[in-house]
Amino acid sequence: MPAAPTASKAAAAPPAGAARRPLLLAACVALVAALLAVAALAPLPYSVTRPGPTADVLGEHDGEPVITITGAPVREPAGELRMTTITATSPDATVRLTDVVTGYFSGERAVMPREAVYPVGDSREEIQEHNAGQMRDSQHAAVAAAVTYLGLDEDEVSIELNLADVGGPSAGLLLSLGIVDLLRGDGSGGDLTDGRVIAGTGTIEPDGTVGSVGGVPLKTQAARRDGATVFLVPSEECADATAEAPDGLRVLPVATLEGAVADLRALAAGESVPSC
Repeated sequence: MPAAPTASKAAAAPPAGAARRPLLLAACVALVAALLAVAALAPLPYSVTRPGPTADVLGEHDGEPVITITGAPVREPAGELRMTTITATSPDATVRLTDVVTGYFSGERAVMPREAVYPVGDSREEIQEHNAGQMRDSQHAAVAAAVTYLGLDEDEVSIELNLADVGGPSAGLLLSLGIVDLLRGDGSGGDLTDGRVIAGTGTIEPDGTVGSVGGVPLKTQAARRDGATVFLVPSEECADATAEAPDGLRVLPVATLEGAVADLRALAAGESVPSC
């Protein structure tokens, strides 16, 4: 009689350690989640910047004329020349990963290394003092550049500038243009602005050379928000200015005060003017 079939063999035992793999995976996931949570809450060395206020240098700021001229006839301008600014989180503000990520994907904000926004000073007071000093130097340079361009005698004309609560040197170009417009206009009885709202940014040297600044994409947004249709930008920053320029804002590159005046005259006359 044939033998009964033998029972099938028992299933093979799982490899050593296989039972522990889910536990290890769960531990890794928990560790990564914990690290991400720490990273999200940890302060980072960045500042979040936004389009700041603008000011018409041909008008008033905080109830006082931005440009006060004595010793020479002053014109009554029809348009506006708006200097532009950016607003940044304070140097001691806490910026976290979530702020950096949302700022990166926002068209209305920008995230910049803190040292790029505040290159000098460790405290709020030191930074404010540095920015105020830069603005004073910028105002002196703006007056010197305009007076030189106009061929005036500084002993006969007195020019005072009032932008006390605005720091940094980036208003220099617009301040020089404001002085030129108030004293001479377009040279033919009209305004440099031709009645437009012109905005811009750029440092100025006493010889009229225009220098680069920071935060140009945000400044174009501030300019358009406040009604500008033309934006003057240092030539080397054309790409930055046009990268996210709002619709309806024409961007003009400038390298010198003389060139900026010539371009505004040509624009008013309907002539061809280079754009970025």
